Amino acid sequence: MADAERINPHPRKRSDLAVRSASAAVMIAVAGAAFWLGGLVLTGFIVAVGLGILAEWTMLVLAFEKGIVGRAIWLLAGVGYIGLACLSAVPQVMPPLVLLAAVGSVIAVDVGAYFAGRSLGGPKIAPTISPSKTWSGLGGGMLAAMAFYAAFSIYLSHAFFKAGLRDSSGLDAHDWLGVVTGGLVTAIVAQTGDFFESWMKRRAGVKDSSHVIPGHGGLFDRADGLIAVLFVSGVLELASAMVEL
Repeated sequence: MADAERINPHPRKRSDLAVRSASAAVMIAVAGAAFWLGGLVLTGFIVAVGLGILAEWTMLVLAFEKGIVGRAIWLLAGVGYIGLACLSAVPQVMPPLVLLAAVGSVIAVDVGAYFAGRSLGGPKIAPTISPSKTWSGLGGGMLAAMAFYAAFSIYLSHAFFKAGLRDSSGLDAHDWLGVVTGGLVTAIVAQTGDFFESWMKRRAGVKDSSHVIPGHGGLFDRADGLIAVLFVSGVLELASAMVEL
């Protein structure tokens, strides 16, 4: 035993891949069921997730902000930020297909950024906030989001054509400028949301926003980029509505 300890004094921790995989499967199943059922079920799902994220936001704020006024400002900001993001995502405001595109594009950004960052490395974007984020990762996230938008649009076009229906999603597979712009903007906004949550966690002195999802941390950890994208979408919708008035 002593020889083994000398050879490997710091044995590796047991991999949590199985736990992470099981949690991911449950999350996908629950979210998929909500999208499939749509309507009030999807709305209820969005509201429930939003309230969970707001609860984690509140815990982070209480950990790094000690002043009463400061806490009040941060909590009101959380209600506005998370509330507008969730409001813009409900089926009565955003068609479920568009919401699905938003979710898929943010996932594509995360996957593209992860593999590009791991493969290419290079300069960090903000090492004091998120040491793992690189400029090459951001570029990979942009390309992945563009590829997703193009593929998703083409798939929808064919699906609606085969069903003899009109594509009302607003996504155009042949609008390459829109695909490129959408990929760029989505990646930048999603990564900004990721950095913002990382900054809050560093101020709070925690690694995860909570431990509600085994192996994945909290709801805010998983939806930080999506919340940012939906919030920007909500701001643009409000601006458009004000212009039309």
